Amino acid sequence: MKLWSIRGNSQKLDGGAMFGNAPRAVWEKWAAPDKLNRIELACRALLASPLAGKTVLFETGIGAFFEPRLRDRYGVQESSHVLIESLREAGFEHEDVDVVVLSHLHFDHAGGLLAPWSEGRAPELLFPNATFLVGAGHWERALHPHPRDRASFIPELPGLLQASGRLEIVDGPYSQALGESVRFTFSDGHTPGLMLAEIVGPEQVDGQARGGVVFCADLIPGRSWVHVPITMGYDRNAELLIDEKRSFLEDKLARNVHLFFTHDPQCALAQVTRDEKGRFGTAHEQGELKARALA
Repeated sequence: MKLWSIRGNSQKLDGGAMFGNAPRAVWEKWAAPDKLNRIELACRALLASPLAGKTVLFETGIGAFFEPRLRDRYGVQESSHVLIESLREAGFEHEDVDVVVLSHLHFDHAGGLLAPWSEGRAPELLFPNATFLVGAGHWERALHPHPRDRASFIPELPGLLQASGRLEIVDGPYSQALGESVRFTFSDGHTPGLMLAEIVGPEQVDGQARGGVVFCADLIPGRSWVHVPITMGYDRNAELLIDEKRSFLEDKLARNVHLFFTHDPQCALAQVTRDEKGRFGTAHEQGELKARALA
């Protein structure tokens, strides 16, 4: 099996919103803001093939579905569908993808499922041969969003996924589509039912898998958020997220599972570390993956 980091459309969002209650004097050392106080963010997907005999895409980024006014509001930097272009550069078309794993359905993680915006055209689902995996808890949130995060969802997307006949709701550690090759855990701090997908590593020690890769989604958007107290203003429950993140990182450190970051502009993959004071960090950082073996 090989892994590719697949670049999608990039964004610029308010740095204060991305770093929650951390003061600018702290976070601007990690991410330099522009004159509008915005920082650069990637929307990176992970491609694995063959995984359980299939070509699997973990998330799709923000895509190019926004009309120009909203594209401007949310800081989307490119008008073309960068994810599709990046898949092609890696040797794949969107029709080649057998499974799309969606941690959650916020537009910056699922918008790439849709064709680029065109005047007068209704939203159109891409990936015509893929099964779409969504966690059960988050699916309910997407169908009945709270006023606080309603704007984070694409109203038409749940209906399009249901109408495809290829939607699988995941309600446990494994899915029908991927079997035991991918293990799922769930988090509620950022959004209810956020689904964290771990590509199970090749080693087994005392009944535990070691050496895999986990898609961190918005539990840990990038290296700066590995520091446990750092959260986003977008998180629904920052204290819960901190507790979830600490347990998550302790587990990945113990099992040597690498972290894959969706929003870090410079780093796709890193190994978890912890210093003598107990603070988590990263090492062996990789900016991109090009047909990298899992082991």
